[in-house]
Amino acid sequence: MRSGGAAPGAIVRRAAAQNGFALATGALLAFAFAPANLWPLAVLCPAALMWLWEGKPPRRAAALGFWFGFGTFAAGTYWLYVSIHVFGQAPTWMAVGLMLGLVAIMGAYHAALGYVAARWLPPEGARRWLLGVPAAWLLMEWWRGWFLSGFSWLSLGYSQTDTWLARLAPVGGVYLLSFALLLGSGALLTLVRGRGNERRLALAVLALPWLAAAALGRIEWTRPAGAPLSVAIVQGAIPQDLKWIDSNLQHTLDLYERLTREALGTGLVLLPESALPELAHNLADYLARLYREAHARGSSVMLGLVRAEEMDGRIRYYNSILSLGAQVGWYDKRNLVPFAEFFPVPGFVRSWLRMMSLPYSDFTRGSGHQQPLEAAGVAVAPTICYEDGYGSAQLGMLTEATVLANVTNDAWFGHSTARYQHLQIYRMRAIEAARFALRAANDGISAVIDPRGRIVAQAPQYQPAVLRAQIVPRAGLPPYARTGNWPVVLLATAMLLGASWRTLRRATRAAAT
Repeated sequence: MRSGGAAPGAIVRRAAAQNGFALATGALLAFAFAPANLWPLAVLCPAALMWLWEGKPPRRAAALGFWFGFGTFAAGTYWLYVSIHVFGQAPTWMAVGLMLGLVAIMGAYHAALGYVAARWLPPEGARRWLLGVPAAWLLMEWWRGWFLSGFSWLSLGYSQTDTWLARLAPVGGVYLLSFALLLGSGALLTLVRGRGNERRLALAVLALPWLAAAALGRIEWTRPAGAPLSVAIVQGAIPQDLKWIDSNLQHTLDLYERLTREALGTGLVLLPESALPELAHNLADYLARLYREAHARGSSVMLGLVRAEEMDGRIRYYNSILSLGAQVGWYDKRNLVPFAEFFPVPGFVRSWLRMMSLPYSDFTRGSGHQQPLEAAGVAVAPTICYEDGYGSAQLGMLTEATVLANVTNDAWFGHSTARYQHLQIYRMRAIEAARFALRAANDGISAVIDPRGRIVAQAPQYQPAVLRAQIVPRAGLPPYARTGNWPVVLLATAMLLGASWRTLRRATRAAAT
């Protein structure tokens, strides 16, 4: 008989149960985002993981963090399988492997967070719950949003587009919202585990962000910059499995020509990403005719196209937006999607990984310093598809741009939750910039969004449509547009250092003796 401690079997069962709880809690967090919009889970689920980490050694905390992150992204980004297998035509084993690989990487971020919390933060108390863990979590979320091209999907702050906490976004961006939620999670744990003064402090920390957001509700961060502008969004709803088939090209061209003619007469007409599935130089006559008709009707047209350019003896392809206004201009996508628009693998394996319905080789990244596009007498800050997830990337254009526009093709993800999550992300961009935002999607969700992130007009999904609305161009720079993410990142860094200082000092002294 063993004396003292738990039997090995009981330890294994307890660890498995904790891992399962972390996995389930992480999966539950995915329901904080659209379309479920159960936003309180963005506070409760991180608080549950913080509680699980209590008293755990570093490796055990890392394992719990991994399963939590794995659950969140398995439940929240399962639609990657649809994109890779159903439309990308990759074998099932490859699609599952790539999807689980990304999910595991996201889990590894939370594993690193758990290890840091157990290794260098105080074992308990307000410095851990209200300083250290929230700050470390925020820094991890910010890091994964840009490191190795970044994946900012399911950042906690996006869950708040429909709460008044979103009013903090013009001040500090989506990461300020994430920080407020994480402080709330730590405050909940402090209310359960803390003592007298700690609990009183926790109540203040829990309430302060919401009170601050309420006070900011009446502030207009931007001002009208011209007369109201009529806009139209053209949604072709071309099925993804037919989009790049040569025999379907003429049907697509005819459909978009007809729908665009219906929309002409409005100031600005916006078409989706790669709306016309052909290289731009092969459509010169079509585009010239479109430009003449739009000019005659007093309209400007912006549309997504793939363009080619010969440089240094090789052809380079760009995922672009063409603006046909008083001036003709191009915007080239700057943030490309790995394994969809470029393939960071040796050439001999590309035939296995390429999305076979895209008939071009890797896209080339657009310049990091591009000017807004001119259309209908206003300056438009454009983004293409996934790059609207990089909140700070659009800030450089806001000194001139008075309207935001995103073109996308969420048909890659079928009838999944991806399109709702993606729309939620772009709503956050509108709130941060305090400007109207136009979103043209191939089969939905096409929408017009106001400066507070509210949808003022939305096209029906999965069917051809012309969506009309009226917007007001707006100028001015909210605080976030001036500073970007750095104030929040520096604050979190200072809080993390403050929380871990004593532990680090003791470790340094121990190493010196």
